[in-house]
Amino acid sequence: MNAQQPEDVYTHGHHESVVRAHASRTVENSAAFVMPHLTPGTSVLDVGCGPGSITCDFAGLVAPGQVIGLDRSPDIVAQAAELASERGVDNVSFQTGNIYDLDFEDETFDLVHAHQVLQHLTDPVAALREMRRVAKPGAIVAVRDADFHGMSWYPEVPELDDWMELYQKIARRNGAEPDAGRRLVSWAQQAGFTQVAPTSSNWLYATAQQRAWQSRVWSERVLHSAFAEQALEYGLANEADLARIAAGWHRWGATEDGYFLIPNGEVIARA
Repeated sequence: MNAQQPEDVYTHGHHESVVRAHASRTVENSAAFVMPHLTPGTSVLDVGCGPGSITCDFAGLVAPGQVIGLDRSPDIVAQAAELASERGVDNVSFQTGNIYDLDFEDETFDLVHAHQVLQHLTDPVAALREMRRVAKPGAIVAVRDADFHGMSWYPEVPELDDWMELYQKIARRNGAEPDAGRRLVSWAQQAGFTQVAPTSSNWLYATAQQRAWQSRVWSERVLHSAFAEQALEYGLANEADLARIAAGWHRWGATEDGYFLIPNGEVIARA
């Protein structure tokens, strides 16, 4: 990492519950705004690729174009490579790397993508500048991030209010910006992009199956992931607080009319 860049702390970590949630993401449910630009022969860099589910989808859409997935965690890169092998996708590769110092020449890729990454960075503008550097002239840099304070749910569950407050405190203690979605246009402009096309889309959990999935994933994360470790380490919560919040997630998940909306900001920026 460049000397001027501090070491980012990943609020979610890589607990199994986190990776399982990330592996459920597809181009259709998480990157539909990019689909019009995924044509055969397009070269793609997927920065912060996680377990590779979106990356492998990209590869299927742009073949024979080459796709590279990059993540800072060697374990996650190994999982992504295993997924590609299982799917039989041969035009994708995965490697470890640093978003602030990408190991590629200038003007290498037709499309550079980052999904739910900028919200965890201490310097998202620097990351966007680096993504812009490795994009060809006129190529696309595509980013999508949730906006935590834009999330809404029903019925009212006090423990979910406490969860939101705790998440905000942990993320900001890490120097990150959990309300990233609303800031993407500004960050892209600061990074030097002059053509910035914003859109938005939602994740919605409102069926019985969706509620059960969302509540189970987050109750596990509250108790066992890096979120829990950081809450305790920073003195922002104790184990009883976490147990209470996890129980609140279960109670929301057991409702018959529950609704949880996650808004996401999106930007297509031209290099």
